[in-house]
Amino acid sequence: MKEFELKYGCNPNQKPARIFAENGELPVRVLNGRPGYINFLDALNGWQLVSEIKKATGYAAATSFKHVSPTSAAIGKPLSESLKRACFVEDVAGLDTSPIACAYARARGTDRMSSFGDWIALSDECDEVAASIIKREVSDGIIAPAFTPQALEILKQKRKGNYNIVQIDPDYRPSPIERKTVFGVTFEQGRNDLSINAELLTNVVTKNTLLPEEKTLDMIIALITLKYTQSNSVCFAFDGQAIGVGAGQQSRIHCTRLAAAKADNWFLRQNEKVLSLPFRSDLSRPDMNNVIDLYLSEEESEFLLADGTWQNYFTHRPAPLSKEEKRAILGAVRGVTVASDAFFPFSDNLERAHRSGVDYVVQPGGSVRDDDVIATADKYGMVMVFDGVRLFHH
Repeated sequence: MKEFELKYGCNPNQKPARIFAENGELPVRVLNGRPGYINFLDALNGWQLVSEIKKATGYAAATSFKHVSPTSAAIGKPLSESLKRACFVEDVAGLDTSPIACAYARARGTDRMSSFGDWIALSDECDEVAASIIKREVSDGIIAPAFTPQALEILKQKRKGNYNIVQIDPDYRPSPIERKTVFGVTFEQGRNDLSINAELLTNVVTKNTLLPEEKTLDMIIALITLKYTQSNSVCFAFDGQAIGVGAGQQSRIHCTRLAAAKADNWFLRQNEKVLSLPFRSDLSRPDMNNVIDLYLSEEESEFLLADGTWQNYFTHRPAPLSKEEKRAILGAVRGVTVASDAFFPFSDNLERAHRSGVDYVVQPGGSVRDDDVIATADKYGMVMVFDGVRLFHH
């Protein structure tokens, strides 16, 4: 396939639209559906993300993309029973035997509000277990290097047979020079083919220099996630997955606050009060996601649990999760990693990150206030690495 005609571009009024290869053929095959302009942006960025994580870590990887930024990325580590329940996959047969399914269950389950209607990218062949998870989620499409016959049959049943399924050639290598046109002006730059691995993480600038292997892994996952996230961006990671992504904010502290709030919700979702919410049997999965978000919100939970409202969602009125309970849950969290696509210009970013359990930091360094930021990291006993690499993505 040398070109593929799209229904329209970013918006319905933007016609004509297509993707095409200037030389040779496209590296993708559309196996089902008719992906759109933004779909392909998500697919190609998502594929780069997961293939780089697979190359850097050796683990199967998955990402859930939405509007050209990842909601999360994860490797195929097994899920605990509480995490299975939080990700709505406790009933999935064969999950523990499928690394790629575990990776997607984690990625989809991290920020379920943002993942609604996502584009999926898998580093490895999509198997029947992964397809069974994807089948019941609201999703726009998937890109993977291969699909088992059973997985393909399951996915083709989605969206009345119109689910977007794209296969990519895993051996494809793009030109080292990339171009795009804005307002009739062509931009050209070298492709960002920087390899992110443990070799970038040797410059520890804090008094605490103890960087365990599993935290090195989290740093790598967070940095590769940022490499394909709209800047400015900050990523929180824990246990082999991105648990909070703050993307596209003009102020870095706003990135940090957004990512931290998402990470906090990820931990709170695994609390037994949340896992045991008495949902009505007729409530859909998207509705349950929305209700959990309201339940965890200090502004909205009172409205949700008011008489005349809670009856729409629950079989009986659940007890609220109080501010004190939330503080106790989050106060026990430790060992989280935070990464930034550019330097932290002020120590307020680390102050906020500390309240979300951050003990490990990776950032480029290079700010005139580096000494202040290092001092704040030392105050909390954090391990901070200066990787010397900026990862802006636009």
